[in-house]
Amino acid sequence: MSDSITIKEEPQMFGHPKGLFYLFFAELWERFSFYGMRALLTLYMVEKIFNAIAERDAATAVVYASYGSLVYASTVIGGQISDKILGMRSSIFLGGILMALGHFVLAIENDMAFFLALALIVVGNGFFKPNISTFVGALYKDGDVRKDSGFTIFYMGINIGGMVAPFLCGLLAVKYGYHYGFGLAGIGMLAGLIVFWRGITSNVFGDKGMPPSNEAYEKKVIGVPQKTLIPIIAFLTAPGIAWLLSSWKSNYVSGIFKFIGVAVLVYLGYIIYNLKTNEARKKLIMAVLITFFMTLFWGFHELSGSVITLFASRNVDLDGIMTAAQTNGLNSMFIIILAIPISLLWGYLSKKKLNPRTPYKFGLGLLFAGLSFYILSVSGVSADENGMVPFYYLFAMYFIISIGELFMSPVGLSKITDLSPKNIVAFMMGVWFLSSAFAFQIVGFISKQLAVESTDTNVGGLQTLAIYTNGFDLIAKYALGAGVLVLLFSPLMKKLMGNVH
Repeated sequence: MSDSITIKEEPQMFGHPKGLFYLFFAELWERFSFYGMRALLTLYMVEKIFNAIAERDAATAVVYASYGSLVYASTVIGGQISDKILGMRSSIFLGGILMALGHFVLAIENDMAFFLALALIVVGNGFFKPNISTFVGALYKDGDVRKDSGFTIFYMGINIGGMVAPFLCGLLAVKYGYHYGFGLAGIGMLAGLIVFWRGITSNVFGDKGMPPSNEAYEKKVIGVPQKTLIPIIAFLTAPGIAWLLSSWKSNYVSGIFKFIGVAVLVYLGYIIYNLKTNEARKKLIMAVLITFFMTLFWGFHELSGSVITLFASRNVDLDGIMTAAQTNGLNSMFIIILAIPISLLWGYLSKKKLNPRTPYKFGLGLLFAGLSFYILSVSGVSADENGMVPFYYLFAMYFIISIGELFMSPVGLSKITDLSPKNIVAFMMGVWFLSSAFAFQIVGFISKQLAVESTDTNVGGLQTLAIYTNGFDLIAKYALGAGVLVLLFSPLMKKLMGNVH
């Protein structure tokens, strides 16, 4: 009875906490800004930042991979600071301000401003991204049956932003220049902040998202309260990150992540060795395997913002359809279209007791990834005399890899929490976020292998097509091989998972 009274007293909208819809639109606009900028990033680096050097594709690959890795790694730090000091509200607002500033600095036509802008977005994302998702969960009490549907609504906002942004920012970039596209992304981020601030002033969040401890929030370090010191430090770290990103020839970021990767694996080995029961040991091994498979999948998937965008620009006939930047919206479009049917499919199979367990879904997801790149690899058979292939190959590729994403991504995170010992769940969540950071190192490695060395601003033709299709063929073989291996060992992995489905 008390729970039902609580629900009635909270601001409600469409059967959910009203705060959900403020977070929905705040995240929609934040993703609008993030994906709008990402759609332009690789093309902008190739055509503007590195256009005068022969290794412009390789330089772009390194910077894109470093940026992507740091963006996701920053969420681990930002999440910890929020949990211990700032709370979700202050963290989201600080992150949003940093990201908006970064997008507007991108609109300045200057190389150093470019790297500083990326650094501001890296730091801002670290505070914003992990906390807004956590905030959604905080709106619901434990055991609230509305929670899953609430997250479904929230993630729909992510994909609406991810779908619309490349189309609008890409349109502006073509008509008026890249900096107008970046500027629109910045306006999107500001819109998200305004929505979030409106939610706070309307008191739709109640007492949710406040600092965990007022003592820690107000505690002075070197005479400055932590609530003030943390934003200052956040701003001051941006120039250092900008320097790391601009040092693409040395590729320091790759070295840093290699060290982190080894350290994490050694520590995980130590934890597994010291677990008291074989059951816990098996489950944690399976959690590590799931994280590895997801890293591999994202490593192939995130090529969409780099090599696949360049392939679309140079070798796909997009005349009268869309621009290369706008093709980045296809994945989110298919996620929106396919999410409900695939969710209904799992429900139907569950009733028939045929719903495949997680290892089989991961194996199938990798097979879909392999198939999507196989389609691109054979596109050359339909190329014209200029090396341009029909758009439907790219369209089919995004359709199939989106199915693979829906087989893997929605179940992965929940399985990490189910399989990890309770005392290290937070650590394993950090490892899960880091997996996306390591995925971008895979992106960087592959993109460098498929780099076209030329200063010609109109790179295209059959030679470029051969580089891409041969590369896509190798990616397809690796992804398909990984998928087959996962399926072959799925019975063993089911045993490792025990009663976790």
